[in-house]
Amino acid sequence: MLEIEHIEGENKGKIMLYALSTCGWCRRTREFLDELGVEYDFIYVDKLFGEERNKIMDEVKKWNPRCSFPTVVINNQKVITGFKDEEIREALE
Repeated sequence: MLEIEHIEGENKGKIMLYALSTCGWCRRTREFLDELGVEYDFIYVDKLFGEERNKIMDEVKKWNPRCSFPTVVINNQKVITGFKDEEIREALE
């Protein structure tokens, strides 16, 4: 079963964070989303194996062909790669 975690907060649309558990920028992105107090989902891709990992990596690839982390997808439209706090803040205003 996929380990997508849901964080409660203010609904600013559908926010999905693809992250690595060992990535400092991914951690900063999570902390920033927490500071903003928004509702979001996240998954640690490096904690998945086999088919689950392949499925999620295909999803990440669709949004971010370079498959870099963190990858934030907002409302299935806007994609922000890397820790870009200003860009995330603007996208959620």
